[in-house]
Amino acid sequence: MTEKIVQDIVKDSAANIAAMADIATEIDVVCNVVVDALKSGGKILTAGNGGSAAEALHMAEELTGRFRGDRVSLPGLSLCADSTAITCIGNDYGFDHVFSRQLEGLGVKGDVLVLFSTSGSATNLKFALDVAKSKGITVIGLLGRDGGVLAGLSDYEIVPAGVATERIQECHQVLLHIILDAVESAFSE
Repeated sequence: MTEKIVQDIVKDSAANIAAMADIATEIDVVCNVVVDALKSGGKILTAGNGGSAAEALHMAEELTGRFRGDRVSLPGLSLCADSTAITCIGNDYGFDHVFSRQLEGLGVKGDVLVLFSTSGSATNLKFALDVAKSKGITVIGLLGRDGGVLAGLSDYEIVPAGVATERIQECHQVLLHIILDAVESAFSE
């Protein structure tokens, strides 16, 4: 690694994150959707694969725990969190159903499903989206690149600039922190 490579990586990351200012309206809408669902008694369910699963876990734990300040615990649940459910469903139904099967049992109308995907092409996320739609669950897609097969299927969709997986994940991290900031502001005492 050279100093020049480090500088290029930092500049590329910063440029992709800065470009999100151009989609501030869409981000604000998504923030309001999450806050409104929580205020109405709904829960936030999250899902993703690999690094996106880590982001899904991070969002859910910040809702039940806290982001910055003390506030009431809020219902956030990552469908990536329960390894026994994932391995049971994966074994019995196949990996493509690890999120949709959980959503069948846990999701209800009024909930919001947040899908994290840098490619937008994961079959297990598409199946979860289908179940969500059939149950009247609002879907937010935090996607990457051209949105993949999930493009245009979510109720709300944010596709930040960037092509490299790590740049997209960095943007998703900022997005989830913006959403959490909105939640924190709405539920602070």
